[in-house]
Amino acid sequence: MSCEEVLKLVFPILDGTDLAACMVVSKQWRDIARDDYLWKCVCAKKWPSICKRPNPPTVTYYKLYQTFYKRQHQRTLLPPRLSFDDLEFFIDIWAEDKLIFSEVVPGPVLQTGIKIPPTGISDMLKFHLEGPEYQMILPVEPRFTVPWSQTVSVSVLVGRKDSNKVACIINKSLFDYIDRSAYRALAFDYLDFSPNYPFISGIRAWISLLFMDDGNDGVMDVFGIEMDFCDAANSKEEVLWLLDMLDWK
Repeated sequence: MSCEEVLKLVFPILDGTDLAACMVVSKQWRDIARDDYLWKCVCAKKWPSICKRPNPPTVTYYKLYQTFYKRQHQRTLLPPRLSFDDLEFFIDIWAEDKLIFSEVVPGPVLQTGIKIPPTGISDMLKFHLEGPEYQMILPVEPRFTVPWSQTVSVSVLVGRKDSNKVACIINKSLFDYIDRSAYRALAFDYLDFSPNYPFISGIRAWISLLFMDDGNDGVMDVFGIEMDFCDAANSKEEVLWLLDMLDWK
């Protein structure tokens, strides 16, 4: 069996990424891999119904795959109109009806996060804090404690220094999920966006209490507060664009 015959047997079972990689190996591989039948097979795996049309598409299946595959990649964002220097966050936390934490947090402080994890935290939480993911974490000094038995709620507003306007991120949400293995208590709320963006909805803001091993004392020893928008934003630029679209008052 010749090399060309082997390639024609193997190429139809490859996915689009691998088939495209084969096109840069050599001129022979490129000529074989550009056969539109192979790309029809690839498209049939991703979008089976498009290959059932009685009339073929006006472009080749290779071009069709290229067009929609490219759309899956993140496009380069323009520089955001906001910066963390423009922002300050108002964080209030209650245990039952008692206010236990209330701070005005400058944007750069929240963005900087915790550079050196405190001693005594769990390995899982240490791995999270030292990970490469974008994080917004406020170190809590002095720490505060919350008994497991108490209901804890949180509100977060954000203010713009350039316009003196304020937007709501979290409106008195309950920490109704506590992951004791990861030493995090989580709450969330859905963001309110400006009427200028009527088709954006369903994006959540998450806030976590990061706490130490309670040592069976029945309390959360909170050393940090983390906020993220992982439904839609996972970088500094994405977060700033998301905040810019809020319903500022």
